[in-house]
Amino acid sequence: MDLDPVLLSRFQFGFVMSFHFLFPAFTIGVASWLAVLEALWLKTGHAEYRTLYKFWIKIFAVSFGVGVVTGIVMTYQFGTNWSELSRIGGSILGPLLGYEVVMAFFLEAGFLGIMLFGWDKVPRAVHLAATVAVAVGTALSAFWILSANSWLHTPAGYELVNGVVEPIDWFAIVFNPSFPIRFLHTVTAAYLTTAFVIIGVSAWYLLRGRAVLESRRAFSMGLWLIAVLAPLQIFFGDQSGLEVREHQPAKLAAIEAHWQTGGDVPLILFAWPDQAGEKNDFTIEIPHIGSLILTHSWGGSVQGLKDFPPQDRPSVATVFWTFRVMVGLGFLMLGAGVLGLVLRATGRLYDSRWFQRIMVAMIPSGFVAVIAGWYTTEIGRQPWVVQGLLRTEDAHSPVGGGSVLLSVVLFVLIYAMLLGSAVYYIVKLIRIGPEAPEADREETFKTPARPFSLPDASLESGE
Repeated sequence: MDLDPVLLSRFQFGFVMSFHFLFPAFTIGVASWLAVLEALWLKTGHAEYRTLYKFWIKIFAVSFGVGVVTGIVMTYQFGTNWSELSRIGGSILGPLLGYEVVMAFFLEAGFLGIMLFGWDKVPRAVHLAATVAVAVGTALSAFWILSANSWLHTPAGYELVNGVVEPIDWFAIVFNPSFPIRFLHTVTAAYLTTAFVIIGVSAWYLLRGRAVLESRRAFSMGLWLIAVLAPLQIFFGDQSGLEVREHQPAKLAAIEAHWQTGGDVPLILFAWPDQAGEKNDFTIEIPHIGSLILTHSWGGSVQGLKDFPPQDRPSVATVFWTFRVMVGLGFLMLGAGVLGLVLRATGRLYDSRWFQRIMVAMIPSGFVAVIAGWYTTEIGRQPWVVQGLLRTEDAHSPVGGGSVLLSVVLFVLIYAMLLGSAVYYIVKLIRIGPEAPEADREETFKTPARPFSLPDASLESGE
């Protein structure tokens, strides 16, 4: 059997990346959520914030640990499977990934121990500072990883010397054309992913009458967040589309399954793209709206796939559908935020059990949306690993298909066990819930602790 090592390596990297990305997409938001909870507890003295913090930090610890392990393993593939990419682009990708380690990972690792184990061992202000440092570290990690990835899409600040990329302008490299909007879009997606998990878990408790005070508080805070972030995310997505139109027109044409260059482009809601026949079957479309969305003008012109050689086109059906999954879930999130505002305004937010059941069902929505968006972005760049500079087939290591297949099988088996263990433990933590001792619920502490003062022993023990 003829095994294609390039295709297998692409599948392996996609699988490992998808698995890994689930955890940063969650921990980026949870770290900030924990910082907000601790700050609110110190400001108000309300015990439910502390109870929520101690509950969610356990879930954060599991997710963060799995994310770190899978992230470290992922980087080895640059040497094992994509050595030509490392040789040609390593002078840029190496430093960017190195900055992520020294600026973000070291910050997270340095303060994580205080955050996890220092609650009653350091002054409250110090513990809050550690939580904030970890939250900042997760955002910095996203900054450098997305800068490196965005450079693959819109390379800038370089020159070619003997076929090898050499940096000439680091500011242009880091803030390459696609990076700023992709960073905002991805981090907002991470916050939305976290918000829907928190809302869904809180709704599950409310449906069962458990930890009612804490769950109402978390439910309300999460809904406020999506009411703000869901429309903002749609705006970021629109701006990202304008950037793709300018720098990666073949990707945009594939996303829209748009074959002919021209104006008055319809918005295709449903179609079955036929890449071989260069047409769409079973199309449902709205006239003119495609031009309005893609160019912000009623009859704006959009470049079609037929302008590009067949070998330079991505998989149209794949990016067409993954994009619509992402956008569809984005508008469902917007609808959930609007419903939350309506129910809040009418005083039915905590009594509408049907809405709570919807929120429980939407727990995985953020994860599905970020993976669908990631597939759209990465598959849409094909057949390039560095847009316009290095084709994917030329970036591969000289390894046989059998070796890659073996590593793929091992990754799938090991990661399945890892994911199963992580999900089992997180579900177990959720079943236990954020229950606090009754005395802790009646805590009357109303003023923040003095900076750098030791916590009150009786308050910390709940006695």
